[in-house]
Amino acid sequence: MSVYWKRARARIATIRQAVTALGMVLATLSVVAVVGWLVGGWAEFGPIGVGGVIALAVAALFLIGRAGYEVTLDLRSSRVVVGERATGRLEVASTVAGRQRPSRMELPVGVAAATLQIPGLSPGEVHEELFVVPTHRRAVIPVGPARSVRGDAVGLLRRVQQWTGVELLYVHPRTVALDASSPGLIRDLEGQVTPDVTNSDVSFHALRGYVPGDDRRYIHWRTSARTGVLMVRQFEQTRRSHMAVAVSTATSDYADADQFELAVEAAASVGVQAFREERRLSLVTSEQTLPAPTAKRLLDQFSGVERADGAAGVIQLARRTIRDVPDVSIAILLCGSEPTPAQIRSAVLAFPVDVRVVVIRSVPGAQLTVRQLARVPIVTIGHLEDLPLALRRVRAA
Repeated sequence: MSVYWKRARARIATIRQAVTALGMVLATLSVVAVVGWLVGGWAEFGPIGVGGVIALAVAALFLIGRAGYEVTLDLRSSRVVVGERATGRLEVASTVAGRQRPSRMELPVGVAAATLQIPGLSPGEVHEELFVVPTHRRAVIPVGPARSVRGDAVGLLRRVQQWTGVELLYVHPRTVALDASSPGLIRDLEGQVTPDVTNSDVSFHALRGYVPGDDRRYIHWRTSARTGVLMVRQFEQTRRSHMAVAVSTATSDYADADQFELAVEAAASVGVQAFREERRLSLVTSEQTLPAPTAKRLLDQFSGVERADGAAGVIQLARRTIRDVPDVSIAILLCGSEPTPAQIRSAVLAFPVDVRVVVIRSVPGAQLTVRQLARVPIVTIGHLEDLPLALRRVRAA
């Protein structure tokens, strides 16, 4: 009995999925009208109920049959830059023995859905549809799944068959090429010197007296012979520079959406340059630290970064950066025009003194300026093309 009950429930679920909201309203009205006619004796309800039942029965005839297709969804490129042309192809091939009648296929693209008319296909015949995806703004756009739709013209019943999966189209932000070591720090082929003293490294610091346990390889024999006391070398500890690109996603940090887009474009440009220089890089937003193992993945992440009303501002962003990237040595902090000088100062002071911090404010249309706040360069850019010159000025300062 349980097997039959499961089958019955599955059939009922299938029927419910096929009934649209309009069909459900008509079915409810038809049932009420028939009950009122047969039980309540209201004869005028009879034609309404019978007419509704007939309409649903006729609509059900359009659901008879099952399409047999082999559908291929092909995006010509899964990654484009804002404004570039993004095209795709949908190929539909018939896999049944007889000729199939014309059908309708839907292809969701983002929040919208394109409707494609598929003509009648003979066995083995292939139909191809080309489509264009709008890329006027940065986004991650799901394309698909392609699904065929059977139903009546009124929209009472609707039967959907899914043929493909979902393909993601990444619309990357614009970027600009930067000079090598633009953020103003040395190229660290051997590491960046820190104030920490260690017994072994590559940057010589001073000599000290030998103590039991010291590695004899670091004894400075010439000085030891002159003083009569064993002396060993000490070194300044070095480390590979670790850059953190921290972008505020708080709505309150930007006057409008254009400021945020410029900030994302600037952050993406700095991040891509960091990968060209083979620096370690971490991408931090107000809400989370995002994985960015490659330049391509970095741009993918930036495609989906959006402002949030409840996101924390620049001060909390700086604290998150220190918490999630404890070994950071270069921090690029990006925001809009809204944070006050006091807020920016507090964000800068959240970083340790040995971390090189550069603040980039994005204000579309503003004149390029570079000024110092608590010995930290505060850069204001009005266009993405201002960024290379701004960072050269930072480097020279």
